[in-house]
Amino acid sequence: METRFTYITAGPDKDTGEDGGEERGVATKIRTKTKKPSMWRVLLMNDDYTPMEFVVSILMGIFNKTSEEATQIMLNVHQSGVGTCGVYTFEVAETKVAQVMDSAKRAQHPLQCTLEKA
Repeated sequence: METRFTYITAGPDKDTGEDGGEERGVATKIRTKTKKPSMWRVLLMNDDYTPMEFVVSILMGIFNKTSEEATQIMLNVHQSGVGTCGVYTFEVAETKVAQVMDSAKRAQHPLQCTLEKA
């Protein structure tokens, strides 16, 4: 966030019509507003090989979902082919995608995870 100070000087003294050699003015502080970060949706893709229990454990472990939430998301992924795990800032979403892909690779599952702008 950037902060700037501007000093505004006044013109000649209105009563005497002279400047009087001294500066008068008002110091103003201008604040710039910070822009909200863009948000990204983390998506899981369905496949025919990754066990449903593994998907639920990923959703609970990486995305902090409850057992019920994780099961609902997993069923959505299974039935519609894709499901939303959460919406995050880019850095957080990117990290979560990397964690999912790393966990799937270590467990030798073909689970795919990606992100898209929300």
